[in-house]
Amino acid sequence: MARYTRAVCRLCRRSGEKLFLKGARCFTPKCAVDKRPKPPGQAGAGRRRRRVSDRGLQLREKQKARYTYGTLERQFHKTFLNAERQAGITGENLLILLERRLDNVVYRLGFADSRQQARQLVQHGHIVLNGRITNIPSALVKEGDTIGWREGSTKTEYYKQLVEEIESKTVLNWLSLDRQNMVGQVLSLPTPEEVDAKFDGKAIVEYYSR
Repeated sequence: MARYTRAVCRLCRRSGEKLFLKGARCFTPKCAVDKRPKPPGQAGAGRRRRRVSDRGLQLREKQKARYTYGTLERQFHKTFLNAERQAGITGENLLILLERRLDNVVYRLGFADSRQQARQLVQHGHIVLNGRITNIPSALVKEGDTIGWREGSTKTEYYKQLVEEIESKTVLNWLSLDRQNMVGQVLSLPTPEEVDAKFDGKAIVEYYSR
């Protein structure tokens, strides 16, 4: 399966802001955006940046959404088309579909420090959806779904450490977490107001409308 394999900090620098792709590291002085705020590339190339066109701004917003949720272009465009077919505002539908991804929900429940780490947990079969092992990060959750851990995974050092740290983590209002049993539940589908989006959905719609 195709995936991005280069340093994710480059994506934040290219976007010009923190996308929090590396979890706790993004809140420390080690964050690449704080250390090197200029875009990646040849030294000095970012000193004189040309004015970005409207098309360029739309592309930037689309790329920020892709980078945030860790999807490649083909998969992201497919998600956009699904959002476009739904009733309502396409930009908001897109955000909700991205939030409903299983890897994102695992991240939102605090089972992982980043979406990249959450995606790895799902792909390696550590996560169960409604009692069944699901290794597809893009699987969409729905209201009432439960997300937990495979029995064998509860014996890993990662899980034992997570149990100790989970008390300090908070979850969004559309999710609930049983910290004692380490099982999360989707209480309702997320709303745009409940999600702190780092991108402009309207700009993404305009990008694909050309």
